Amino acid sequence: MRKIMVLSLVFTMLLASCSATKAVREKRDVINGTWTLNDVNYTDQDGTFKSILFNDAQDICFEGSTWFFRDNNSTGSYTIAPSSLCSDGDRFIRWSVIESEMGLNQLQFKMIDEKKNDVSGGLGYRLDIENLTETTMTLKSRVTANGSPVSVVYKFSKQQ
Repeated sequence: MRKIMVLSLVFTMLLASCSATKAVREKRDVINGTWTLNDVNYTDQDGTFKSILFNDAQDICFEGSTWFFRDNNSTGSYTIAPSSLCSDGDRFIRWSVIESEMGLNQLQFKMIDEKKNDVSGGLGYRLDIENLTETTMTLKSRVTANGSPVSVVYKFSKQQ
């Protein structure tokens, strides 16, 4: 009887882990493709903010950037357009969708080079997936400014 209970528990845990994997896989399928980052804004604190995102460029440089996600090998890129404030060009990433310890779905990525080698020393970024449809995606990261929490909100639209 005890073996049946243990096997039932193991089977239940396997089913639960498979359902999370299926949800993550569905989100990966929706994210797959080319997106435009239309807007970067800040919530949870009043004021005007100027920040460097992803240890790369000013927030204004990311507005209008093009992001590409390939789900079959978990690679992608984002492209920043040229301007007087921004260093333009392609940045390459390795990405995935995970379920955090708190049950949130997150997009995580780290920087790689053209040959898919890690260039960030294993460090990366995690953004909460606030909204995801076939045409829109809203991601959010929580940071601290002036000792108080601030959320950076990224609003994307999918290119058709």
